[in-house]
Amino acid sequence: MAEEFLVAKDLHKSFNEHKAVDGVSFTIHKGEIFGFLGPNGAGKTTTIRMLSTVLEPDKGDVTIGGHSIKHEADAVRALIGVCPQELALYEELSALDNMVFFGRMVGLGGKEAKEQALKHLKMMGLEKRAKGKIAKFSGGMKRRINLAIALMGDPALLFLDEPTVGIDPQSRNNIYETIEGLRDGGMTILYTTHYMEEANRLCDRVAIIDGGQIIALDTPHNLKKKIGPPDKVTLEDVFLQLTGRSLRD
Repeated sequence: MAEEFLVAKDLHKSFNEHKAVDGVSFTIHKGEIFGFLGPNGAGKTTTIRMLSTVLEPDKGDVTIGGHSIKHEADAVRALIGVCPQELALYEELSALDNMVFFGRMVGLGGKEAKEQALKHLKMMGLEKRAKGKIAKFSGGMKRRINLAIALMGDPALLFLDEPTVGIDPQSRNNIYETIEGLRDGGMTILYTTHYMEEANRLCDRVAIIDGGQIIALDTPHNLKKKIGPPDKVTLEDVFLQLTGRSLRD
C-alpha cells in the first residue's frame, strides 16, 4: 500500500459568516500527483493556504511527512515548495540571481544555492539564459522560472497553483515533462488547474471541491467511468456535471 505523505482531517475555515471550507478530509500518497479542482469560490484556495501553513484552520489538522501544520509548522515548511499562480519574480535581476536569492531564503548556503539554481535552470531548459534579466523573458519563460524557484531546497511536497496559465504550447509541454520527471523521481505534488486536460494527463487522482466540501475523489479514469464510457467522456464533462454550468464570477 502506498505511503500516506499528506493527511488532511476534517478541515474547517470560516471568514465572518461565510463557511469557506466545511469538513475537508483527504490523503495524498508519497510520489503521487494529486489534482485539486474546483470552480471559483469553491474553497480550493483556502484549503491550499491551510495545507501550506499560510492559514490556520478553525478546526481539524493536516500532517505532512508526519508533522502537524498546527503544532509543527516550521517542520512542515521545510518539506514544502510553493509555485504560486502569481509570478513572484524580481524583474530587474537575472534568472540566476532570482533563484539564488530565493534559495538563500529557504536556508541554502551561497554555494549550494548557486548549484541548485543552475541544476533547476537546466531542468527548465533555461541554462543559457541564466544571466538574462527577468524583465526580458517571455511569459512562458517566467512561468518556468517560477517553477524552478519552487524547487529550491529540493522540497518533498510541491504545491503547483495553475502553473501553465497563459503560456505557449512549448513551455506548457516543458512544464508537463518536468512535473512528470519530478513525480518519477519520488516527489509528491499537489496540482491545481482549470485546464481539465492537464489534470487528465498528469494526475494520479483528482479531488473536486465545491461549496467547501469534496464532492468527488478518484482517478480520472474512474471519475469519467461514472458518467459514461471513459474513452468518450472528458474530465470536463465530469466537472460540469458535478459543479453545474452556472458562472462563478
